[in-house]
Amino acid sequence: MPTPQKDYKSYLGDLEKLADEYLVKKAPGLPEGVKEAIVKFGPWISLILMVISAPLILGFLGLGTLMMPFGYLGGLQAGMGYTASMIFTAVIMVMELIALPGLFKRAKSGWTMMYYATLLGAVQNAVAFNWGGLVIGTILGLYVLFQVKSYYK
Repeated sequence: MPTPQKDYKSYLGDLEKLADEYLVKKAPGLPEGVKEAIVKFGPWISLILMVISAPLILGFLGLGTLMMPFGYLGGLQAGMGYTASMIFTAVIMVMELIALPGLFKRAKSGWTMMYYATLLGAVQNAVAFNWGGLVIGTILGLYVLFQVKSYYK
């Protein structure tokens, strides 16, 4: 008898359960004061950093678009890597921006959007062969996210 096909949401749910097991139950926990500070000030810090970095990001995207044809002079792999990096960065920034209202309200939807943005950042690092960012950045980001998950309802 064939097994039913799983959709991507069930895979993400399984990954979330696995991360919850290892990053919350088995890993040492952050102190409650630190968790509360992250939940309270984290969205504000993200908002401030987004406002400060917005001109730089827009400039990067504009200059990147202007210079994109020259990126392909280094070869197809370099050009495609540059293009993929720009697309991933733009999508992750939009996802984080969408997550902000939910994070301010301590809504589960805001936390979930940040979770998806972190996973997409992991994919970006894997595609770019940025192994340090993939391992350290993703694990650290997911650790903090899962430590404060209980604060979002």
